Amino acid sequence: MTKREITELSYAITGCAIRVHKNLGPGLLESVYEKCLKYELEKEGFMVQQQLNVELFYDDLIIDTALRVDLFVNNLVVIELKTVERIMPVHEAQLMTYMKLLVAPQGLLINFYTDNISKSLRALVNDFFKILPP
Repeated sequence: MTKREITELSYAITGCAIRVHKNLGPGLLESVYEKCLKYELEKEGFMVQQQLNVELFYDDLIIDTALRVDLFVNNLVVIELKTVERIMPVHEAQLMTYMKLLVAPQGLLINFYTDNISKSLRALVNDFFKILPP
């Protein structure tokens, strides 16, 4: 896997999110957007895991938590969906933690409570991305 391939995947995911937003508009529940985005992604041929349980390891403990990732695409890109007036730093921190726990190189924070998905979407990368070839 390369940085370019991850970036292309993220662009494709963004296109699917834009389609969902154009069809539904803002103001619905996060779960509605999640189901529709999963449908769009699968139509494009991507492998999508929804509400994926994230195991938390601490030292030699496996901690049973209620951590769930909204969508995980091709085992590479974590998608965290929001329907909030404003994205907060805690939302980015949450996504970065999910990326670390899943060993995923990129994450997308998508807020559907907006008039323009492209302007509000945040793409985050971590050290797993940085070590990939161009």
